[in-house]
Amino acid sequence: MDDQDLIASIAGGDHIALRTLFERHAGWLAARLRAHLPAHAVEDVLQETFLAIWRGAGTYRASGQVGGWIWGIAARQAALWARKHSRPLPDLELHGTEDMATQSALRVDLQRAFARLDTDHGDLARMVLIEDRSTADAAQRMGIPEGTVKSRMHRIRRLLRAALEGGSS
Repeated sequence: MDDQDLIASIAGGDHIALRTLFERHAGWLAARLRAHLPAHAVEDVLQETFLAIWRGAGTYRASGQVGGWIWGIAARQAALWARKHSRPLPDLELHGTEDMATQSALRVDLQRAFARLDTDHGDLARMVLIEDRSTADAAQRMGIPEGTVKSRMHRIRRLLRAALEGGSS
């Protein structure tokens, strides 16, 4: 199901479609928001963003890419958070979603590359690359030495790079 179909399903009250949309887009949204907001605010803004998507899915008019629409909502939610907490408004580009088709294709390629990793490596990659956790935090959560995290992340980056380039390692 593509993103536009998911939005239509969400407009019809489909919770599973909302979860699927969240799984597809939360990672890149969080990464972009982290560049503009304190770390503790990102989760709140993500939750408010997907709540707004749930409420406003019926207003989506398919005039552009779903990712651009979602980013617009996230940017507005980030601005609301900043106002509510008396913080400077983040400098968010509402139109700066680059080429959303390229981003979408890259996201699919990354998901396929992650799927090729074994469970431990996949969990570690998600923690460090998607959740933006520190090496020390990932080591503590996985119960392994910090040096092991570093060496595994080196290998994971090599594997992901090879997968994205269409090769193998």
